[in-house]
Amino acid sequence: MIILSISFLITAILYSSIGFGGGSTYLALLIIWDIPYYIFPVIALLCNIIVVSGNSFNYVKAGNHNFKLLIPFLIGSIPLAFLGGTLVINKEIFEILLFLVLSFAGLLLLANNKSYGDKEIIVKKINVFISIFLGSILGLISGIVGIGGGIFLSPILFLLKADKPKNIATTASLFILINSLSGIVGQFTKEIVLKEITLYWPLFLTVFIGGFIGNYLNLKIFSNRMLALITSLLVIFVALRMAFKIFI
Repeated sequence: MIILSISFLITAILYSSIGFGGGSTYLALLIIWDIPYYIFPVIALLCNIIVVSGNSFNYVKAGNHNFKLLIPFLIGSIPLAFLGGTLVINKEIFEILLFLVLSFAGLLLLANNKSYGDKEIIVKKINVFISIFLGSILGLISGIVGIGGGIFLSPILFLLKADKPKNIATTASLFILINSLSGIVGQFTKEIVLKEITLYWPLFLTVFIGGFIGNYLNLKIFSNRMLALITSLLVIFVALRMAFKIFI
């Protein structure tokens, strides 16, 4: 647990510095350490909430927000994240779903990591129904597997040129926070989750410390683009490891 906690601490420091929660990386680490699969989502979602809370407050306070962009995504994601969190899925299906989610997320980040270095973009408006639809999909996936959805939403917003980089960072951060809150409420409807979650308190303490360091000291060890690249490679590696375990 000590090495895993240190890994969570480092993850929280790195991700909080750019407004992400790090849910996909927490899941990857939990897989490597062979933590029981049914507790994955609630650990990752709680860590997301702890890490992005400070970011969300700071970004909104700085005025780098666009609620008109965010709200349609939340309309779709909030109810579906809760629903996804309530679903009880057997281990085999969960592993296949997680493999698919991590694979797609890793490839999406890898393909779009250059977008994180763009300083100026020509903003294009997204149709509100498309936003609600995308939010619904991301919400359902988030609630089931335990990611905040920012690893998908952020590259999608960059790809669609939905707003300026700072506003996209805020939108992704708030989406992760609210989506994770909805998903974890759903997860807490499961009795087995409530019984075992306290066993992992060191992870929550370390991400709180890491989030504080990354948030308030603005410790940007890597650029947004470099961290996106590192995350994509880690997530793809874990997805391949899962594929070997599931299909071979």
